[in-house]
Amino acid sequence: MNTPVVEIKKLWTVFNHGDKASVVHKDLDMTVERGELLSLVGGSGSGKTVLLRQMLGLEHPTKGDITVLGKPAAELGKQGAASRVGMLFQQGALFSAFTVLDNIAFPLRELKVLPPDVIREAAMVKLQMVGLTPDAADKLPSDLSGGMVKRVALARALVMDPPLLFLDEPTAGLDPEGADSFCALLRSLHKDMALTVVMVTHDLDTLFELSTRIAVLADQKVIINDVPKKVVAFAHPFVREFFQGPRGQRAMQLLRQYPLTV
Repeated sequence: MNTPVVEIKKLWTVFNHGDKASVVHKDLDMTVERGELLSLVGGSGSGKTVLLRQMLGLEHPTKGDITVLGKPAAELGKQGAASRVGMLFQQGALFSAFTVLDNIAFPLRELKVLPPDVIREAAMVKLQMVGLTPDAADKLPSDLSGGMVKRVALARALVMDPPLLFLDEPTAGLDPEGADSFCALLRSLHKDMALTVVMVTHDLDTLFELSTRIAVLADQKVIINDVPKKVVAFAHPFVREFFQGPRGQRAMQLLRQYPLTV
């Protein structure tokens, strides 16, 4: 039996505000299986971003266990984590004073074990893998469109060929054509690199375009973690509002046209 890439057991997240405590997660369980693209959705205040940061080891739960690639998530904060996990932040989080090439190469240079020519070659390969031409290498982030920023940030996240990739609102801020193009790129890389992907998104088009499974955060826990068609049919007020309201109609058409399976 294969070990899950991510396994969360009995997780609690409690924030203290003076003499008051706010419970965000309560006895939350979730797994991410190897090779899937799991999307995490939930309403405002449900703790999606908090949970993502906990899986990355950037924050720690009040209690409970998070295992990522067979090790405690807390160890991801240590040196070498980038070789195991890639992260694409919502706004790209590029270094404004670095060129495109230097941004992509940054994780490799931090290791201080590879010669400069090997680092440059690896960065150039990833630059072209995300659909950018070599002449973009010397540009600064301020010279790039929003879509190009996303692609550079994705190239940096993948420069060390990690088996696990986290995405935070990957198509936020992109126009429909740019979002469709970026989804196509992500789908291709997911397949070609045999990636396991965890994505946080509120965009239904992106959700149905990419997800093999969807985990829904509500009532302080994951209420369902299943294939899209089963999630959409799940009887819960948040699921009904999120997927079956007016904004969900176009995405539902996409799901019927291009059914996704695990």
